[in-house]
Amino acid sequence: MVRSSRTNPKVAVIMGGMSAERDVSLSSGRECAAALRDEGYNVVEVDAGADLAQKLSDIAPDIVFNALHGRWGEDGCVQGLLEWLRIPYTHSGVLSSALAMDKEATKSAYRAAGLPVVPSIIADRDDVRRAHPMQPPYVVKPYNEGSSVGIYIVREDANGPAQLSDDMPERVMVEAYAPGRELTTTVIGGKPLTVTDIITDGWYDYAAKYELGGSRHVVPAEIPQEIFDLCMSYAVRAHEILGCRGVSRTDFRWDEAQGAEGLILLETNTQPGMTPTSLSPEQAQATGMTFGALCSWMVEDASCDR
Repeated sequence: MVRSSRTNPKVAVIMGGMSAERDVSLSSGRECAAALRDEGYNVVEVDAGADLAQKLSDIAPDIVFNALHGRWGEDGCVQGLLEWLRIPYTHSGVLSSALAMDKEATKSAYRAAGLPVVPSIIADRDDVRRAHPMQPPYVVKPYNEGSSVGIYIVREDANGPAQLSDDMPERVMVEAYAPGRELTTTVIGGKPLTVTDIITDGWYDYAAKYELGGSRHVVPAEIPQEIFDLCMSYAVRAHEILGCRGVSRTDFRWDEAQGAEGLILLETNTQPGMTPTSLSPEQAQATGMTFGALCSWMVEDASCDR
């Protein structure tokens, strides 16, 4: 942890960027910047582009609040830049960011630690278009994007394989479909907050995540205590296994018919959304931490240690 010697530290909130999640990042960044100003920080908002290094050198911030999402922002790239510039930053470091952003690498780490996951493979986009890569039902997704960008669900009664758009990467992740409820747990400083049950009319897609009314969140989740405790425990283990720091959020699917055996991990997000409808700020609020206090904690927790 690195703290500024100034009484009013300068915080550069980097947002936007060049990924498919640019709009989400801009929303997160603006909310965090406003909250940090209310907490008394000297805040500069920075739309991250190819000239980010020069902008940060000119601004000379004490700390960077990383509100970027998606590729380049949470996959270790900008973290490496900030290490090079020796500016303390929020969220996870280079290695854990890169590991968690690669969905198959994450699942390999989960498997090695004995955490429950569904079978998955990495396949060529064109091969997936031509024939089923595994027995339906299954899900096809980019292996290095977030916010449910580019998700295809192939049902058991599908007429054929997924006809992926050309916007999908050449290599995609295919995983067995996990039925059941969508649960999630945020970890702050190594400690779990609570469990949220995410209720939607269908798949928890981009619209359900970010549009007002897109989903309903039950916090804390009204689920058996055994499942609640497992989510809390698994989230902390995932945070530790991936080497996360600061705030992370691990997502689950739970098939009620299978009890504890029906709980599986989907992924860990090293930079959870910080929009008005985002899950981690909502969980923090439910446990007594205001949005401003959460943002302030993240700034105070910032470091530069790879």
